[in-house]
Amino acid sequence: MHNLTEFLAKYKHWFLFVALEVLSMVLLFRFNDYQGSVWFTSANYVAGSVYEASSKVTSYLTMGEVNEELTKRNLELERQVKELSAQLYDKTKDSTFLHKGQYRFFSKFRLIQAKVVANSLDKPDNFITINKGTWDGVRKDMGVACGNGVVGIVYMAGIHYAVVIPVLNSKSNISCSIQGRDYFGYLHWNGGASDVAYLDDVPRHAKFKLGDRVVTSGYSSVFPAGVLVGKIKHVYNSEDGLSYRLQIKLSTDFGNLRDVCVIDDASIREQRQVIKAAQDSIKPLESPMVNRGQ
Repeated sequence: MHNLTEFLAKYKHWFLFVALEVLSMVLLFRFNDYQGSVWFTSANYVAGSVYEASSKVTSYLTMGEVNEELTKRNLELERQVKELSAQLYDKTKDSTFLHKGQYRFFSKFRLIQAKVVANSLDKPDNFITINKGTWDGVRKDMGVACGNGVVGIVYMAGIHYAVVIPVLNSKSNISCSIQGRDYFGYLHWNGGASDVAYLDDVPRHAKFKLGDRVVTSGYSSVFPAGVLVGKIKHVYNSEDGLSYRLQIKLSTDFGNLRDVCVIDDASIREQRQVIKAAQDSIKPLESPMVNRGQ
């Protein structure tokens, strides 16, 4: 208490000075219109700047949730378009509104949302790691897409994480078709730019034009028909000259990939199980034939 008294006595002139300054400022801004308006404007500007900065920080922190919701919404809208096309087909039986059998695939989706936690672009065999695994329903050989199109195929699934083979991998081999044309081929990536891949084995009699959309064909046991892949950018002849090789501008931006969805389609699961059962049943039949051949 004695020290506090000495401190106040020592600096009493300063305290008096500060008190008089505060009092004079209050009198100045309260009883003078011009000075009061200047103070009001300045105070509002400072407060507005603080609120704006706070709003930007809040928006940045919630950006991940917004992107995740947009990804989910984009895929949901695409599914709704396919369902409406299917209903239109049932009413009119006009096949120009949708590809053969395509509408059946999009009515059975369960989409598992996930975030990309690791990604690479500069290797011949790139991989993507997502933060969902078997605990969330992710299984090997499930298709993975984002709001812009195809991403890849689940290669390995752990309990809480999964590894995806993206289009940007030399082992990737996705069956695709030219939308509205019904001609199909197989999508490959040979390294280089991350926004370009090639559709091989397109028949020489196929009719198409630059800018046509390329989508999944639905002929594999991974992706349903109609998931966007990209657009035709250039046309080449195959090495043997018997087919076309199409350069595809990919719709998915792999360099800015954050939110994806794993496609859990009941019909595709059933198709995969039937194929596996057929393969297992053929193996015992092959062995005796191989022995006789030897």
